[in-house]
Amino acid sequence: MEDNQYYKVLTIAGFDGSGGAGIQADLKTFSALGCYGTTALTAIPVQNTMGVRSIFDIAAICVEEQIKAILDDMTMNAVKIGMLFRQDIIESVANVLTRYKAANIVLDPVMVAKSGDRLLLPEAVSTMKKSLFPLITVLTPNLLEASEILEREIRNKAQMEKAALDLIEMGPKAVIVKGGHLNGDCDDCLCIKNPDIEMHWLTNARIPTKNTHGTGCTFSAAIAAFLARGSTVLDAVVQAKLYLTQAIKAGADVKTGHGNGPVHHFHHLWDLLLQESP
Repeated sequence: MEDNQYYKVLTIAGFDGSGGAGIQADLKTFSALGCYGTTALTAIPVQNTMGVRSIFDIAAICVEEQIKAILDDMTMNAVKIGMLFRQDIIESVANVLTRYKAANIVLDPVMVAKSGDRLLLPEAVSTMKKSLFPLITVLTPNLLEASEILEREIRNKAQMEKAALDLIEMGPKAVIVKGGHLNGDCDDCLCIKNPDIEMHWLTNARIPTKNTHGTGCTFSAAIAAFLARGSTVLDAVVQAKLYLTQAIKAGADVKTGHGNGPVHHFHHLWDLLLQESP
């Protein structure tokens, strides 16, 4: 990092008024990990910890102008992409990031909320694969998203490895297929093209809690933050998983709302404040 500058990350994602997911989770994650966050809003889901009530559109030109306004003014060290919702927004995002030669792009291919509400229209999936995947540094699908992208069921570790290999052939430099929907432990499969294929398994015991709202957003934002700070892809993913695991543990027993609560993004900072309190 140059003197007198922050590590800067742009999140291009949807809104979450409950503060656990979307751009709110991204900004919290960037700040917790020592980065300055900027935003471009793609859609306004009206939601809380119990689910999505409705989604209000934002015009693709508005999304594009938001991104351009940021990139005309600042050089980003990384970009995180979350909810895109429509085909024309995907095309606009891909075009503007190509034009500005954005680097260290992390894509969380958000498709369906934990409540089951659709966050990416079905007809937009093929556009995302064609227009965005070749620009991506790290792609972070869960099992359901990987299954929809590849049009086949992915339910075990062998299928996760094959999925990671097939997804990386679509253009991303690295793919991590997240195993949160597996029975048992939460093991993730990371595939990196460097230039040969590297395969890594990140293992983690499942934490008993319903407070998992925004875990995908937080994980991908953390990867972007560590990439912005100069980490390799492998180190960024490993550090991001450790951060997320600690954030889930710290917030596991906290009641926030009546549904699936958020993780504790600032757990390490709040612990310091408590230690320093008289």
